[in-house]
Amino acid sequence: MNKLHPMGKLLVCVIYIFVVASFDKYAIDKLLVMAIFPIFGFIVGDLSLKEGLYRMRLILPLVLFVGIFNPFFDRRELFSVLIAGYQLPVTGGVVSMLTLMLKGLFSVLSAYILIATTSIEEICYALRILHIPKIIVIVIMLIYRYFGLMGAEADRITTAYMLRAPKQKGIHYRAWGSLVGQWLLRSMDRAGVVYESMTLRGFKGDFKVKRKSLKSADFLYPFIWILLFVYIRHFY
Repeated sequence: MNKLHPMGKLLVCVIYIFVVASFDKYAIDKLLVMAIFPIFGFIVGDLSLKEGLYRMRLILPLVLFVGIFNPFFDRRELFSVLIAGYQLPVTGGVVSMLTLMLKGLFSVLSAYILIATTSIEEICYALRILHIPKIIVIVIMLIYRYFGLMGAEADRITTAYMLRAPKQKGIHYRAWGSLVGQWLLRSMDRAGVVYESMTLRGFKGDFKVKRKSLKSADFLYPFIWILLFVYIRHFY
């Protein structure tokens, strides 16, 4: 998986998400078959499902809430189950809820497989091959790299606040505005320093990425998967 050309992996991931999202809200049987791609990715990519779910712990609750609060699901059934504890009847609303949850879960898993087996430089290289505007690709790469910088600044500010208020649990709500402002200002200052360093090292608005040669597996991988997605979507 790591040695495959990034363009093929990116195309498979994007098409997989579009196909999964295109299923009818009651086509849960076909949607379950689409689980073959995440299973393949975790096995062949030698990825840990436990670690993947842990890394996505902030996104998965959102997927569950979207399924629960979709307009086709009668939430009174869910509340009755939580309160009374009786078995939930399999109605159209329940199927719609499960289908929507599976769509979100499979989409997130496919994106995780792409990120775990492909570096950000290779993903941006694949985007440039697909003629995505250069400015968008550069913004994506810089945002990815600046996340770590902003996280480090947030950790420093939080540590400094805790040292000044050792007996206080958490950050007082009155300090939220000033701390966020300081966080943004310090991150912008660090970003300016980083940009100056990049300019001194010869950065001229684009990143140089080593071109990868195409092999037979790079053609077979997207061709087989896309053909399988189309078959499951229209003929299964």
